[in-house]
Amino acid sequence: MEKQISIFTITKMLRQRMTIAEKILWEKLRDNQLGVKIRRQEPFVFGTYHYVADFYCPKNKLIIEIDGGIHNDKDNKDLDEFRADIFKQKGYQVIRFSNHEVLHKTDSVIQQLKLVFDSCLQH
Repeated sequence: MEKQISIFTITKMLRQRMTIAEKILWEKLRDNQLGVKIRRQEPFVFGTYHYVADFYCPKNKLIIEIDGGIHNDKDNKDLDEFRADIFKQKGYQVIRFSNHEVLHKTDSVIQQLKLVFDSCLQH
């Protein structure tokens, strides 16, 4: 019988093995630099469904995903849409950026996030 790894063990492992794009974005998001608390590699459990979001802003119920090249595959795109639908049904908003955007257009990504945070504050 295989030993099942807890989602919290997985999140700890993911925090230790962040991609370069995730590390770059985390440096811009950590310590409330944009005026909101952001968590990295945040676990979500909805019944039997388990998922780890790259970044999560609890105040705005915003999930931030950084997509590598594997997300261009049709099956992975379908899975991403499925996950986004689950989160939307639960009242969360999902925003996605590609690795390329984070690596080469970091300021633009930060500006887009600021706009999202500001619009959430107005509601």
